[in-house]
Amino acid sequence: MNNLKTLLLMVLLAALMMFVGGLIGGKAGLMAMLILSLGMDMFMYWFSDTMALKSAGAQEISREDAPQLFQLVEKLAANANLPMPKVCIINSDVPNAFATGRNPDHAAVAVTTGIMNVLDYNELSGVLAHELSHVKNRDILTGTIAAMMATVITYSAQFLAFFGNSDDEDGGNPIAALAMVILAPIAAMLIQMAISRSREYEADHDGGEICGNPNYLADALEKIEYYATHAQPMSQAQPATAHMYIVNPLKGSGKAIANLFSTHPETAERIARLRQQAAEAHIR
Repeated sequence: MNNLKTLLLMVLLAALMMFVGGLIGGKAGLMAMLILSLGMDMFMYWFSDTMALKSAGAQEISREDAPQLFQLVEKLAANANLPMPKVCIINSDVPNAFATGRNPDHAAVAVTTGIMNVLDYNELSGVLAHELSHVKNRDILTGTIAAMMATVITYSAQFLAFFGNSDDEDGGNPIAALAMVILAPIAAMLIQMAISRSREYEADHDGGEICGNPNYLADALEKIEYYATHAQPMSQAQPATAHMYIVNPLKGSGKAIANLFSTHPETAERIARLRQQAAEAHIR
């Protein structure tokens, strides 16, 4: 059901892009948005992982650089029947992590130095299992494309409304164009959030199974949420990539507007679901 929901949301997001183009630029605008959405899909398919890792300042490591971390990822990847992903470290005191890659054969998991210092071995295994679940379920590419398309809708609606003039007899009127400047970004963000939030619950559930104890991830989320709420936001994180992290990295002081459009469900609800999952499996 989550896969079907994500597919429908992605189709809706692409349709929204075409609607914005058609309303503001007529047939020419509609075709331009169609071509743009297809081009974005192709570009993000091949380069989303490289862009995400570079944006976060993540550095790939080898087994010799961090043996325990590397071996833990190796063990969990085997549990999930996944190829060994690249392992990367982000130099940040804020505990957080994310996964990226277009498919399981081209994946990477990245953790901050802060999360390695704050979490114990079991808790870190829960976090890494959550990220590997995203890889296994092919969530990363979907979320990245959704975020990029939402960004394009926001800026293209503004640009076309104020600077685009269409000679097409089917072109939209200025009032409708102005309305889309306000409504299109909101609609795009809502769709992006819906895609990411549904995926987080599924990754939590599957991650609990991969690491062997959902309580490991629940304990980790409690610690990460505390630091995310009380510490300064991650300087490496951007709104377009916030959905990738296990907990919203834009929490904290000065980010109230970012929190309004959070891509993550409430951490307390995620923890409650994981505790219930453990209880149903008779795991303590």
